[in-house]
Amino acid sequence: MADQINASHILFMYAGSERSSATRSKEEAETQIADVGQQLRGGADFAALAQEHSDCSSAQAGGDLGGFGRGQMVKGFENAAFGLEVGGTSDVIETPFGFHIIHRTG
Repeated sequence: MADQINASHILFMYAGSERSSATRSKEEAETQIADVGQQLRGGADFAALAQEHSDCSSAQAGGDLGGFGRGQMVKGFENAAFGLEVGGTSDVIETPFGFHIIHRTG
């Protein structure tokens, strides 16, 4: 099992999620990230969608979070990211920060 992985993500925050300045409702965020997930399943480019839609500062880098080890991310995010094969993309994951789609890059 890997001790450190690399991943990118797309994050949709909502009003009330942790560290959020977003004004969209939780339901709006969930609908919007589901739409992005559908675009990804249709072959859309992950980095381009992250740049266009993600609420994380990593959006500028196509959602790239770089490398991280266990214990560095919130548990639900960590479990999903470490559970992916390299090149794999998660379903929508909810954390206290909002809704994520994670793509493992290494």
